[in-house]
Amino acid sequence: MTTVLITDDQPLQRLGFRMLLESQDDMTVLGEAGNGTEAVRMTAELTPDVVLMDIRMPGLDGIEATRRIIASGDRTRVLILTTFDLDEYAYAGLRAGASGFLIKDALPEELLSGIRAVATGDAVVAPSLTRRLLDAYVQHLPSAAPEGSPSLDPRLAVLTQREREILTVIGQGWTNTEIATRLHLAESTVKTHVTRILAKTGARDRVQAVILAYDTKLVQPSS
Repeated sequence: MTTVLITDDQPLQRLGFRMLLESQDDMTVLGEAGNGTEAVRMTAELTPDVVLMDIRMPGLDGIEATRRIIASGDRTRVLILTTFDLDEYAYAGLRAGASGFLIKDALPEELLSGIRAVATGDAVVAPSLTRRLLDAYVQHLPSAAPEGSPSLDPRLAVLTQREREILTVIGQGWTNTEIATRLHLAESTVKTHVTRILAKTGARDRVQAVILAYDTKLVQPSS
């Protein structure tokens, strides 16, 4: 059973989400929060598997609420819901620790599958969409050592050469199937590499791995 906390400042929006989620045999809505402050408090009290997080809310917004929830170290994961697929705040939400984002006009089955994916530790943002998002907001990335610098980022130093290669193509938007085909590997081997990359770097999911690839300049923004 996947437990969910719904966070949105619009009561009708929350009602719609609740009705959809409660129609599923494998989902339970633990509560509703009308703003970020309530979301942080209720997450600490209820420890849901997933928080559906709106961004634009009065008081504490969804970005800061996400940051605080993730910083608490609880197992709860955050799925951000935005108005546009390239919302100016979505990038900040991912960097705050969200496991992905969906647009609010997504099909019901897309939202449900997204919640299930996030609950199991996966990311719900398609690699190509992640690449578009990061390319659009790459100017917000922190400075990193230039290529060829003898000082390798500590987050990359723990990886093998093959793992750095796979992290690079993850950042370029390749799926596991594409990685397996192009690098002549079994898909099960690719999955093992991805799992090890996440464990070694402390990335929560594939979205965070893509951000890491940009942060460390393994991947450069497209022109």
